[in-house]
Amino acid sequence: MIKLNILSIFLIFSLAISAQEKKQDSTSVPEPKSFITTHQSTNGGKIIRYKAIASETYLKNKSDKPLASIWSVAYVQEGLSDLTKRPVTFVFNGGPGSASVWLHMGMFGPELVKVNTDAKEDDGAAPYNLVHNNNGLLDLTDLVFIDPVGTGYSRVIGKGKVEKYWGLNEDAKSIAKFIRQWITENNRWFSPKYIAGESFGTVRAVTVSNTLESDGQNMALNGLILISQALDYAGSTSVHDNITSYLTYLPSMAATAWYHKKAGQGKTLESFIDECRKYTLNTYASVLYRGSLLNEAEKNEAAEKLSYFTGLDKDYILKSDLRILMHRFQKELLADQGLALGRLDGRFMGNEVDKLSDGPHLGDASSYQISAAYTAALNHYYASVLNIKMDRPYITSNDEISKKWNWRPVPKDKMWEPDFVNVARKLSETMRRNTDMKVMVASGYFDLITPFFDAEYTFSRNGIEREKIKMTYYEGGHMMYTHEADFIKLSNDIREFLSN
Repeated sequence: MIKLNILSIFLIFSLAISAQEKKQDSTSVPEPKSFITTHQSTNGGKIIRYKAIASETYLKNKSDKPLASIWSVAYVQEGLSDLTKRPVTFVFNGGPGSASVWLHMGMFGPELVKVNTDAKEDDGAAPYNLVHNNNGLLDLTDLVFIDPVGTGYSRVIGKGKVEKYWGLNEDAKSIAKFIRQWITENNRWFSPKYIAGESFGTVRAVTVSNTLESDGQNMALNGLILISQALDYAGSTSVHDNITSYLTYLPSMAATAWYHKKAGQGKTLESFIDECRKYTLNTYASVLYRGSLLNEAEKNEAAEKLSYFTGLDKDYILKSDLRILMHRFQKELLADQGLALGRLDGRFMGNEVDKLSDGPHLGDASSYQISAAYTAALNHYYASVLNIKMDRPYITSNDEISKKWNWRPVPKDKMWEPDFVNVARKLSETMRRNTDMKVMVASGYFDLITPFFDAEYTFSRNGIEREKIKMTYYEGGHMMYTHEADFIKLSNDIREFLSN
């Protein structure tokens, strides 16, 4: 009987040890993976030999325990003896929840996927068209593409928690930590440093540049490249009673109506947009703020003018109370053809099943008509060119991140009432402390999610020193580089910005 009890105790103890070992195994951390290949590319009339370094970088806590893994792909020129003259540009997309695939395979990478430049054809099914980036920037700068935690191959590891990375400030801290670590490991503290971000990636770029000033390791950037900026969400959130958004979106509606030949015919795009700008600032703002104080004659006059700019029926505008929500504009402009406009790019059109829904019900045509090509191209490029072999899928977009994102700009122990995100003043303050930092802002006329007039509105306020801002415009949308002429123009504009 005693032997049986001892045996039972031994078995229970063994099971407990086994369970503990399994628990430890679940938080064990494998060695970070790295894939290095050598290549050459012709950019700027020069043959550039470079290394492609695709790797995991572990972010650790104060106890030196890895909590997160950041996936990056770096393109670094070989054969240089003096790295202090060689710039490095860190690149990421937005979301929150988007990997860097779009700028990697659409704009900055050595090889790019090409979709229909006129936004008239879906990307279809494989195979797709992967081409050498003849307008690349490797003659001017090394490039490091970053996938934030939860995107691409990046993830929490060990005892890491997504809550430590999925938030406005949390995200910026992790990316700033990665940048410092990469700069230190590659001996690049004296190299000129830039960040290129798109959409929410512009919010991240500004917040990271601000964060890099802290933590006892002040790192000053030379410049930011903000593609489809979204620094103040009031101007890019089309919802009822947000007067700012009615103003900022109107010129983009006019531009898109012009593109689809619903308004402004006989005028150049620029002259029609300028006419709309003046009306928006000088008249429409007053109309919106006066609201129900307008008399019938004033309402009719405003409706006629809005119809003139947007191509929408006057009666429809009156029923909308002179306030047109963007998703309704997307559905209404080409309703006579049964088509809905894309949001990221108003040039795109989707053939909807439900012709009467309040906004596009199939999703964003300018997204679903190109995303398969981008996803396939990146996976093919990784496997066939960079020889990357990973044990998990590359996540181009993670919807779970946006659902759990912490937008609080202040710590939890500080008072804060929900408001539109706005990091523009943070940019102003950073630029005044770092007087050498310049900013380029690239906007697409047909971008119906982060409108170009919002960029003008944002950078004319918030204490920003306007003479340090370079504004550029394109006849494309949110991802203006999908339009070939604008891809070339954007590349040349960035080239000039980096060169000067």
